[in-house]
Amino acid sequence: MEQDKRGLVSTRTMEIFAGGLLFAAGAVLIFDAKRLGSGWSEFGPQSGYFPFYIGLILCISSAVTVLQAWRASGARDAFVERGQARLILAVFIPTVVYVVAVRFLGIYVSSALFIAFFMVWQGKFSWMRSIATGVTVSVMLFLMFELWFTVPLPKGPLETLFGY
Repeated sequence: MEQDKRGLVSTRTMEIFAGGLLFAAGAVLIFDAKRLGSGWSEFGPQSGYFPFYIGLILCISSAVTVLQAWRASGARDAFVERGQARLILAVFIPTVVYVVAVRFLGIYVSSALFIAFFMVWQGKFSWMRSIATGVTVSVMLFLMFELWFTVPLPKGPLETLFGY
């Protein structure tokens, strides 16, 4: 059990990583805003004016975060422990599989499978109850989005088979 308490990554490392990621996002915003035009025209601000300054603020604030994290001294607290990382991955990996499955099976079938799987695996419910819940939720979502709100969501082969 003691092994699960070991830190997987330090808070300092994650602050530097997150700051770098946000800096990159800000740089992309600035670059694209310059492409659109980030100044003033005779009609007022150009399309990229506000995104440019948002990107600039993002770059400055993330650079400050990276510098502060880099200069920080003292205890290297764990950002996440190994046991916690396993719990996170136990949700993250099936969610990634769900997102990929939506592309091939459609959102309704993927959702029914995802709900049923999680009910059995994490909730320890019976297969019958889990399948019934997954199917019921997906049918209700189908009725609500496709028929009542007429909002088309990604569909797969099963919906095509039924003519949707």
